[in-house]
Amino acid sequence: MNKCIGCGIELQCEDKLKDGYTSDINNKYCERCFKIIHYNEYIFNDKNNEIYLEKLSSINDTNDLVVLTVDFLNLIDFNNLKINNPVLLVFTKRDILPRSVHEEKFLNRKYGNLNVKDKIFVSSKNNYNLDLLMELIKKYKTSNNVYVCGLTNAGKSTLINKILKNYSDRDADITISNLPSTTLDFLPKKISDDLILIDTPGLLDSGNIIFNLSEEEIKKIIPNKEINPIIFQIKADQSIVFENFLRIDIPKDNNIICYLSNNIEINRYYKSNNKLDHLEMYKVNIPMNSDLVIRGLGFIKFKKECVIKLYLKKGVNFFVRNSII
Repeated sequence: MNKCIGCGIELQCEDKLKDGYTSDINNKYCERCFKIIHYNEYIFNDKNNEIYLEKLSSINDTNDLVVLTVDFLNLIDFNNLKINNPVLLVFTKRDILPRSVHEEKFLNRKYGNLNVKDKIFVSSKNNYNLDLLMELIKKYKTSNNVYVCGLTNAGKSTLINKILKNYSDRDADITISNLPSTTLDFLPKKISDDLILIDTPGLLDSGNIIFNLSEEEIKKIIPNKEINPIIFQIKADQSIVFENFLRIDIPKDNNIICYLSNNIEINRYYKSNNKLDHLEMYKVNIPMNSDLVIRGLGFIKFKKECVIKLYLKKGVNFFVRNSII
């Protein structure tokens, strides 16, 4: 059985409309991965989260170490994860974390009821802490197999590619894309004689804004460099508009700090306006020192308690939490 080395799907030559199609069964990549790699042409995959959760549940039949990759802008709901294995919690994309934010504030927090052995920040882009990560993997692994899991776009495939490049004699060959569902099946990559990293399908974050955006918009909302938090001192009755993604009406004095891609244009309006009135409107109670999290976009910290009006695309999820910063 031949599998695509980019996404892990079984190769087949019979049906162009099905996953794994290739014109030659001896090819290394399926047609989908080939187009992503060489033409940046993404072909949407319609698999749902239940299929991926079913695949990931099989990891619980082992006692292998799970490297759980997490993007600090889009923290996963840890209480919903059914992972019984020992876990190494890896915060990816350290290069976009604002310098004003200390790693310890994230590393010292409790993350659900997972069996977390250790926590670490890394950056695949800047090779930050990768040597330490490899030491922790070797310390906590229970066999040669180590599973790398996380939400789609958490940076797990990029991380494995960087480890392949730095710590093995193999080329980095896993297909990478900003768009969801790039890895379709378990994808083992041998790093050494005693370590195999297994890439897994990214969990689809239900209600993530990326499912409502074009490819160009997705590129805009995913930060590619250190985030510069944007601070607004709000005086009574102002609106903050984030391009065509969302609008927040704030009725009284407050201080807010926006943690999201600096490629997003943000405008303040001092009087009532009809910007983005066509979007769904929600009234949201924000307690003091809380974050308003927009799935896939980032979060806005509110210093004071208030009730806001939030205009957002239908189907995009949001929630309020105690501030993490």
